[in-house]
Amino acid sequence: MSSSPLSKKRRVSGSETKTGSHCSSSNSVRTELSHTPANGMAKNGNDAEIDEGLYSRQLYVLGHAAMKRMQNSNVLISGMRGLGVEIAKNVILGGVKTVTVHDQGVAEWRDLSSQFYLREEDIGKNRAEASQSRLAELNSYVPVTAYTGNLTNDYLTQFQVVVLTTCSLEEQMRIGEFCHSNNIKLIVADTRGLFGQLFCDFGEEMIVLDTNGEQPLSAMISMITKDSAGVVTCLDEARHGFESGDHVTFTEVQGMTELNNHAPIEIKSLGPYTFSICDTSSFSDYVRGGIVTQVKMPKKFPFKSLTSSLTDPEFLLTDFAKFDRPGQLHLGFQALHAFEKKHGRQPKPWNQADADELVTLAEEVNTAQTGSAKQEQLDQAVIKKLSCVAAGDLAPVNAFIGGLAAQEVMKACTGKFMPINQWLYFDALECLPETEEAALTEEECAPRNCRYDGQIAIFGSKLQELLAKQRYFLVGAGAIGCELLKNFAMMGLASGGGEVIVTDMDTIEKSNLNRQFLFRPWDVSKMKSDTAAAAVKQMNPSVRVTSHQNRVGPDTEKVYDDEFFDTLDGVANALDNVDARMYMDRRCVYYRKPLLESGTLGTKGNVQVVIPFLTESYSSSQDPPEKSIPICTLKNFPNAIEHTLQWARDEFEGLFKQPAENAQQYLSDPKFMERTLKLPGAQPLEVLEAVYKSLVTDKPRSWEDCVAWARNHWQCQYNNNIRQLLHNFPPEQLTSSGAPFWSGPKRCPHALEFSTDNDLHMDYVLAAANLYAKTYGLEGSTDRVALAKLLQQIKVPEFTPRSGVKIHVSDQELQSAHASVDDSRLEELKTILPSPEKTSQFKLCAIEFEKDDDTNFHMDFIVAASNLRAENYDIPPADKHKSKLIAGKIIPAIATTTAAVVGLVCLELLKIVQGHKKVESYKNGFMNLALPFFAFSEPIAAPKHKYYEIDWTLWDRFEVKGIQPNGEEMTLRQFLDYFKNEHKLEITMLSQGVSMLYSFFMPAAKLKERLELPMTEIVTKVSKKKLGKHVKALVFELCCNDDTEEDVEVPYVRYTIR
Repeated sequence: MSSSPLSKKRRVSGSETKTGSHCSSSNSVRTELSHTPANGMAKNGNDAEIDEGLYSRQLYVLGHAAMKRMQNSNVLISGMRGLGVEIAKNVILGGVKTVTVHDQGVAEWRDLSSQFYLREEDIGKNRAEASQSRLAELNSYVPVTAYTGNLTNDYLTQFQVVVLTTCSLEEQMRIGEFCHSNNIKLIVADTRGLFGQLFCDFGEEMIVLDTNGEQPLSAMISMITKDSAGVVTCLDEARHGFESGDHVTFTEVQGMTELNNHAPIEIKSLGPYTFSICDTSSFSDYVRGGIVTQVKMPKKFPFKSLTSSLTDPEFLLTDFAKFDRPGQLHLGFQALHAFEKKHGRQPKPWNQADADELVTLAEEVNTAQTGSAKQEQLDQAVIKKLSCVAAGDLAPVNAFIGGLAAQEVMKACTGKFMPINQWLYFDALECLPETEEAALTEEECAPRNCRYDGQIAIFGSKLQELLAKQRYFLVGAGAIGCELLKNFAMMGLASGGGEVIVTDMDTIEKSNLNRQFLFRPWDVSKMKSDTAAAAVKQMNPSVRVTSHQNRVGPDTEKVYDDEFFDTLDGVANALDNVDARMYMDRRCVYYRKPLLESGTLGTKGNVQVVIPFLTESYSSSQDPPEKSIPICTLKNFPNAIEHTLQWARDEFEGLFKQPAENAQQYLSDPKFMERTLKLPGAQPLEVLEAVYKSLVTDKPRSWEDCVAWARNHWQCQYNNNIRQLLHNFPPEQLTSSGAPFWSGPKRCPHALEFSTDNDLHMDYVLAAANLYAKTYGLEGSTDRVALAKLLQQIKVPEFTPRSGVKIHVSDQELQSAHASVDDSRLEELKTILPSPEKTSQFKLCAIEFEKDDDTNFHMDFIVAASNLRAENYDIPPADKHKSKLIAGKIIPAIATTTAAVVGLVCLELLKIVQGHKKVESYKNGFMNLALPFFAFSEPIAAPKHKYYEIDWTLWDRFEVKGIQPNGEEMTLRQFLDYFKNEHKLEITMLSQGVSMLYSFFMPAAKLKERLELPMTEIVTKVSKKKLGKHVKALVFELCCNDDTEEDVEVPYVRYTIR
């Protein structure tokens, strides 16, 4: 989502890194960065403020407290091959105190298949030193040091977390024992070809402060009994969602006030609306009200050391279909270490003798086991495959394990989320050829001294040639897009004759830099797609990436047309909204192209693979719609900060966007009046009243006018309207059944009195007046002292609540009320509105809400408007950070989840390129790194339908050639006859998009005329749109009857016209 050429060249060679004789004895290197944060100094640790602009989306995942703890952690990552650099990248983006990268090895050809910060010219250089400056650029708040010495006990004491990725088992055990006894948290991560391993030891005193990262639940109370275990019943608006063992606190309980401010109480869930608490028999009687809120309680989780956990392992399953796999791989990885110790090398790719020897070694390891690690029987086939691919180094597997490992580093630093207990094994054997005939040979997989050696070791050179020729369309260059491009470059996708076309219409913003790792601070405001394309060309110069800045949709179908799609091998979505995903899904079904679909939300991620003629499509299943807030709750009865924030967003649109848009249209569009008067109900009056207000009664001529308008609007919203509401429904009012009106979800409000000494009142007026001034092109001001003086002089009209004002209590009541339209006022408005000609020089500017600019007053207005309304209703206020999340509908995001999800996507890509045919070879995946939880399933097969004896799925269609042999186009009559004669189907209705072309109930005259017209002429006539030159075929939807007059479901028609 950003643009080339890079204004400050990314450092391409590692030559600026000072190495050699002028290093200190510890062999460590640091490069100072050319860019520091705005405060001039890249600080971390206790004195550092968290940069909300940079870490915004991650803060919504981890929270401020966890981020602060991370900023006090020094992390060592040993081994800078593909896995090590992936972990380092994610940890540095996350924002720990310091990162030290350690390696004593030099870069080899096979490292380049996944180590994205090594270049071909780095071969022969130390891997840690060569990667250091590129890693350091990722985050100016995190100093990155390279270390090439030995990992002595003394050296390790400076770190809070140690990650080992390339150590021998002996070294792992030595460091593991030292770390365990010195309270240093240890993570061991390892990948061998298609296999991955992860181990965590966070010591015997590990405290987890929040096991799942979900927002604490809360519920409103309707009853509490007095009992040895009091039973709490919640309002039946929604299930409470609590589980037995949760802790809760109480507020606003009337009567049984002993519960308010009580220490957290453990509960036992009794049902969806009830749970029991402590002994309440001696408490006062419950009267009404109360809110119960879940409290996250710290939990202690003791870990075993590596040595004792080797013999008695606890496994976290990644794939329930491979229940016995972890135990086998636990032995297999130990056997690999034994093999390497014996031969000083890894087993050769696809070498049968080495595979047999690894099986023998694994048998020996198993025989020596005394604890639960002992397996009844060895799965020789899996161990042999482990041997065959162990020398491989695969970017997607490193991305997956590297994302998980980095999340574990964050858990170790913060106590946020559940750590892995304690071993995790993963494999992607489904990526190997499906048939025995396609079995790989040692010659095919031998090293070539090229950058893809790590991948050729697993799949051979033929797949490498196939990958090089692929043409892929990547839609989006955000977080997922950047990760996909990195993996594509490492895998050699489109590196010889192929092409990756990436499109994104967005520019880079500061908040992107925390996870869209191809972008740097100096790229801000450039195009994402251009910048991402340029960045991956640095990683692998032979990859061909073309960047576009188009939004995908009907408007760009002349760019992404039949010719474009026909040349593609597949599509990868990297989108952030469901509508665009559904659109791309429809295009892929129509053009019959594979689609790789993925998404993340905080620590949750999912992957779906769509294969033509094999699986269902993305649109085949949908999430339930999000719950919306009832209008009456927003207007009069809010009970949560979400309600006041939505109200404030509606205020913003209704004050600074809609009126200016309508008034501007009235002035510039001659048909505006005609259109408005056709609107239903009271809308014409409402719109014209608003235009009259904007152009006449409320039109400001100076900053002073804007301040007066803002002050009067404050009075109206936070005082007058509340007094009117309380006039209609006094605090002691009872309902028809005798219950208090203001109870349950209805909170009784109180009016506010304006004061220039109240900061929140001043914030509101300042923001509202500046935004109002902007809509009229007037100069604003930020001078609070002058503002206070101005406010002293403003006369605010007296307000007296009136009788006869109708306030709707429920949405049903609101819908059934028909607003009476004052026709005389409508006529009057038509005559008194100033004529557009007279005011033509006058321009209004509608303001589009933008949450990420701290200088534009948008969030200042939202926070003040929402918190003032919250004060009206005694709802606890929300700070700017929380308000931005809710009002800006921000999706929380973190680099670790994105890396792991995209790793899984690229494993599916390897299957697609090889042409896997079995649905069980593919894997849809879901994960939540916070829990941690993983689930894989084979994709759902495309559902089958039937007419007569013909089976069909969403991938099938009727192909009809519109141009007949004589060069004439088919008429509607010929089209209907064709289906009757060829398919024995009688068409009852025929449509194209939203246009109805034919139906059996059409008026006879219309039908007679249409039957003799060519199909394309009917389409242009009904849709009132010309067909573009790029349109080669039309899609028709049919309703049909079979020969028994029964309604049958049939595929769509692809009607070719060129």
